[in-house]
Amino acid sequence: MEPSDLAGMALIAAAGPEEALAFIRGGAPSSPVLEAEMTALLSEAGTARWPGLADALGRWRPRLPSLAPERDMGVMERLGGGLLIPEDPQWPPALDDLQLNAPIALWMRGQLPRIPEQRRCIALVGSRDSTSYGANVTGELASSLVQRGFTVVSGGAYGIDANAHRGALAAAAGGGASPSTLAVMAGGLDRFYPPGNEGLLRAIAGQGALVAEVPPGTNPTRYRFLQRNRLIAALCEVTVVVEARWRSGALNTAHHAEGLSRSVGAVPGSVYSANSAGCHRLLREGAAVCVTDAAEIAELAGSAGNNLASEPDAATALHDGLGVEDLLLLDALPLRSATSAEKLSVVAGLGMATVLAGLGRLELMGLARRATNGWQRGAD
Repeated sequence: MEPSDLAGMALIAAAGPEEALAFIRGGAPSSPVLEAEMTALLSEAGTARWPGLADALGRWRPRLPSLAPERDMGVMERLGGGLLIPEDPQWPPALDDLQLNAPIALWMRGQLPRIPEQRRCIALVGSRDSTSYGANVTGELASSLVQRGFTVVSGGAYGIDANAHRGALAAAAGGGASPSTLAVMAGGLDRFYPPGNEGLLRAIAGQGALVAEVPPGTNPTRYRFLQRNRLIAALCEVTVVVEARWRSGALNTAHHAEGLSRSVGAVPGSVYSANSAGCHRLLREGAAVCVTDAAEIAELAGSAGNNLASEPDAATALHDGLGVEDLLLLDALPLRSATSAEKLSVVAGLGMATVLAGLGRLELMGLARRATNGWQRGAD
């Protein structure tokens, strides 16, 4: 079954995994009772109509001769990995939010005994053809997040994904928290894809983990890349899009996260950059929150009142907090020459009593100064 094959997930949910495989192998053309149960499950998942069990069996049965679970397990054992199933204690409960879209199992390769819990995982995703701006921002965000104790999750691809993993690994090498990063792959874990990232993916396996829902030997196709995105979104508390074009796979991940009621952040970029058009689209549509540093991302990942980002330091001006009448009066005061209270009343549009009281307040604050021939602006 392909990832997120809803008919297959419904069959497993209705009959159980072992019984589902036995039924597919059994050769029966269909089963009215089983098909009715599957139809009910698919309807609950939002699939009102489907071709039926006979059609699905026609897709699954030709693949039976290629099944070799013992071989696949042997391959993963040689690579230092294994298989994780929903019945295992280490199974990430965050994936249960996918309901019928949840994976059947997860293949893992690396050093992690288990996938970190959802609240400690942050996804950093974006364009494969990232700019230097995107690369720098991603590296800084990933490094800072790891230093805050988060695990950075991405897809192992070129561009933003690669820079997210590199930033996380660099922080871990510098004494940051571990595990630093997790790569969710679209193909089998017996090969490193894309080939240009082989060194990076080996490093991720050495310090974190590689994860896939497809067995060894499976090619990473476009469909599998898109389906992989739902796993990234489900595993993470927050998904951040650093750079994305108007139609980008990273937006697919963000929309999965939004559908799962996860927090979504987007890093703003230049209005002239096509690589940031997707981020600006998310912000304009209200699907994402603007984030500019790791503190703001950590705030999104925290429960109400936790991980709050500190306000940037800024010097307060003396006229901060003035009322409207005092501000009008302050604006009416000349800087170099002096003027009378009567003229200030005309310029500011205030009554004489209000002007005289306001001048007293401004004088105490050092914003107004009494001269020999009237009043003028003080040192503000």
